Amino acid sequence: MVHEDSCDTQPELEGFHSLPVLSAGGAVASAARPKHPAWVKAKFSYNERYRFLGERLKAHGLHTVCEEAECPNIGECWGNGTATFMLLGDVCTRGCNFCSVTSGKPEALDENEPAKVAEVIEDLGLDYAVLTSVNRDDLADQGSVAFAATIDAIHSRLPSCRVEALVPDFQGSRKCIARVVDTALYVFAHNIETVPRLYDRVRPGAGYVRSLEVLSAAREISREPPVLENREGPLLTKSGLMLGLGETREELLEVFADLRRHDVDILTLGQYLQPTAGQLDVFRYVTPAEFAELQREAESMGFLQVVSGPLVRSSYHAWETPAAVAGRDE
Repeated sequence: MVHEDSCDTQPELEGFHSLPVLSAGGAVASAARPKHPAWVKAKFSYNERYRFLGERLKAHGLHTVCEEAECPNIGECWGNGTATFMLLGDVCTRGCNFCSVTSGKPEALDENEPAKVAEVIEDLGLDYAVLTSVNRDDLADQGSVAFAATIDAIHSRLPSCRVEALVPDFQGSRKCIARVVDTALYVFAHNIETVPRLYDRVRPGAGYVRSLEVLSAAREISREPPVLENREGPLLTKSGLMLGLGETREELLEVFADLRRHDVDILTLGQYLQPTAGQLDVFRYVTPAEFAELQREAESMGFLQVVSGPLVRSSYHAWETPAAVAGRDE
C-alpha cells in the first residue's frame, strides 16, 4: 500500500512546529541551510581539570568521542573531569552520514588500551565513566572483547566507579552483547539515532529493528543465569536520538513507544549539528520549548530518565543517572 507523505495534517502543540516530511533520499530541495541559533551555542570552559585530562589522554595515546565527533560540550565535560573514552582506535569500518569520525581500514588493536583507560579513570578518581567505540566489523568479536576487558580493568582498579558502555550494534550478535553485559556494567547504551524512515539516508549499514533487538537482548541476557548471579545490581538500558534531520513529531513518539516496548530505561534527545561540510545538512533547529515538550511526552511513557535539549548528547551529564533513577530501577 502506497502512502503519500504530507505535513498538512500534522497537529501542532504550543511551541512545537509541524515538520515537513523528507523522502528517504534526501532533504527537500528548497530547504535553506539554517544558521546556528543562539540556543545551540555552547559556552567553552577551560580549567585545571580540562588541562589535566587532555594531558593524560595524550600521554596514553587514548581517543575520546568528545574530540572525534567534535562534541559541543567538550569544554563543560572535560572541565568537570569527565570524558567519553573511545575504544578500538579512531577509524570506523562504517560511514554514517551524520558522523565525522574517519571511516576506512582500522589499525591493529592496542592490547594495552583497557589498562590505559582504567589508569586514567583511576587517576581522575571518577565516580562514573563512559566508554564507546567505532564500529569494528573487521573483528570477529566486533570489539566486544575490548569493551569487556576495559570494564573489568576499571572495576579492578576502582570498584566504586560506575561504567556506562555506548556500544555499536555488534551486527546483532547475541554472543557479543552477552560478553559486554556479563561484567560490572551499569548502563548498556546503544543509540537508535533517528526514525525508521530516515535510516537509509542517515545510518546506511545499520538497521532500526536490529538496534531495538540489541537493546532488548542486553536486558534479557542480564536477567539470565549465570549472568544475573554475577551482577551486583540491575542493568539499565539507554538509547538516544538526534533531532533536526527531517523527522516528524508522530514518528518520534512512535520510536519512543518502540523503545519502551523493548524495555529501554533511559532516553536522550539532542539537536543534530553538522560536524563538517561532508556530513548531512541540518534540516532545521528544534527549539528548547519543543525539546521540553518531547521530554514530557517521553516521561509519560515510563522512561526512568529523559535528558532532552539542544546540546544534549548520549553521554551528556551521564554521571547524574544514579541520582535520577534512584529508587526507580528496581
